[in-house]
Amino acid sequence: MKSIIPQNLIRLANELPTPLYVVGGAVRDFLAGLQTKTAKDWDICAPLPPDEFIPVAKCCGFTVCASYKHTGTVKLKDELGTEYEYCCFRSDEYVRGTHRPVQVYFTTDIRLDATRRDFTCNAVYYDVQKDTYQDPLDGISAIREKRLSTVAPANKVFGEDGLRLMRLARQTATLGFTPDAECIRGAQANAHLIQDISPERIFTELRAILLADEKYGIPYGHYRGLKTLELIGVLDIIMPELTLGKGMKQRADFHNYDVLEHSLRATLYADTSVRFATLLHDVGKPFCEIRDGSSHDHPVEGARIAREILTRLQAPKRLVEETATLVELHMYDLDGKTGENKLRRFLVKHYAVLEKLLLVKQADYSGCKDDTGVAPTCKRWRALLTKMQGERVPFTVKGLSVTGNDLLTAGLPAPILSRILEQLLLHVAVRPQDNDSVTLIKLAYAFSK
Repeated sequence: MKSIIPQNLIRLANELPTPLYVVGGAVRDFLAGLQTKTAKDWDICAPLPPDEFIPVAKCCGFTVCASYKHTGTVKLKDELGTEYEYCCFRSDEYVRGTHRPVQVYFTTDIRLDATRRDFTCNAVYYDVQKDTYQDPLDGISAIREKRLSTVAPANKVFGEDGLRLMRLARQTATLGFTPDAECIRGAQANAHLIQDISPERIFTELRAILLADEKYGIPYGHYRGLKTLELIGVLDIIMPELTLGKGMKQRADFHNYDVLEHSLRATLYADTSVRFATLLHDVGKPFCEIRDGSSHDHPVEGARIAREILTRLQAPKRLVEETATLVELHMYDLDGKTGENKLRRFLVKHYAVLEKLLLVKQADYSGCKDDTGVAPTCKRWRALLTKMQGERVPFTVKGLSVTGNDLLTAGLPAPILSRILEQLLLHVAVRPQDNDSVTLIKLAYAFSK
C-alpha cells in the first residue's frame, strides 16, 4: 500500500511521536482491489490529540482547514490540494436514535477506536511508517470474503445512528459486498430510526446508491443497493408511495414483475442520468389502482407523487421538475399509434427533455421482461427524428427564420410574441418548407387573430 500513499503523509508519519494510520475506505479499497476514478478519501488517525498533532502537520506542509476539539477531528489539505481528515483515537457514546455521539472519550486503544466505526471492512488500519496493517476486528477477512459485518452487535451499531442504514445499502451497492445475516437483522430491527435522519442526508445517500455502479464499476450495484433498502424496510419509510406497488400484479403478457419490482428492474437498466425518473416512473400506479381500479391516469398522478417525494427529500428543484416531467410523459405513444404529425409536434415541444425521455422509455421497456433490445417506441421516434433532421426541421425557436424582433418590427404586439413563436415552431415541425421569413410572418399574423 505504501506505493499509493502521498509523500507528504509519509513525511508526517516519520515526524509524529506516535504511529500514524490510514483507515477506512482507502485501506479497504486497496485490499479489495477496487479502483475509483474519483479522488481518494484519506482518513488518518493516531493516538494523539489535535493540539499535539496540528503543529507537526503544519511543519510538514499541511494547511489546517478546520479543527473540532470535541471530536478530536482536524481537516487538512496538502500543497497539491489533496484533502485529509484526521481523528484522534476515540470511543463514542450514543443515546439510542440520537444519530450523533452524546459523549466522546479520547483513547490510545486502537480496538476501542475500531469499535466506534460501522463495518469491520472499514476498521483496518495501515501503519504508514511501518508499512504494516493493524486489524483489531478481523476486517481483512471480511474484505476478502466481500462481506459486511458490523464492528459490534448489529442491533447496537444501527441503533446508535440511523444513517448507517443508508450506508449499509450504499456500501452494498458500491463495493459489491454482501451483508451477513446479523447485519440484516440489526438493520431491520432499527429501520424506523431512518426517520431521525434529515431529508437532505437521506437524499445524498440515495443519490449515491443510484449512481453506485459508477464508483468502482460494480455491475448493477445501484439495483443491489435499492434491494437492500427494500430488504431492511427503509424503502417503505422513505418512499412508501413506491413500495405500495409491492405484490401488485401486472398483465403477464407485458410484465414479469409486480409494480415495485418492475420499477427497481427498470432502474437497473437505466442510464445514470435518469435513474430518479425511472425509479419513480410508475409511482402513480398503486395510487390509481387503489383509487380507480385501473392505472389509466398513473402518468399524471405519478408526476404529482414524484414531485411530492423529491420535494420531501429536499432534492434540487431542477431534478424535481425534470423528474416530474419525465414521469408524466413516459407513456406517450406507447403503442406506436400516434399520428406522425402529432408526434412531430410532440418531439419538438418536448425537445429539451427528449433524450432523457427516450432513456426512461427504454429502461421501462427493458424492466418489463429483461429485454435489452431497442424499445419499439424508441426505434420509431429515432427514425422520425432522423427524418425530421434530414428535412432541417428546427427543434427550438432559434432555428426559426424569424426572431421576436422581426415579429415586433412587423407590428405584432410584444405580449403575445412567445406564444406566436411557439405556434410557428410547432407548425414547421409538420411543414418544414414553411420555415422562411416571409411565410412565417404571414402565419404569425394569422396566429395572432
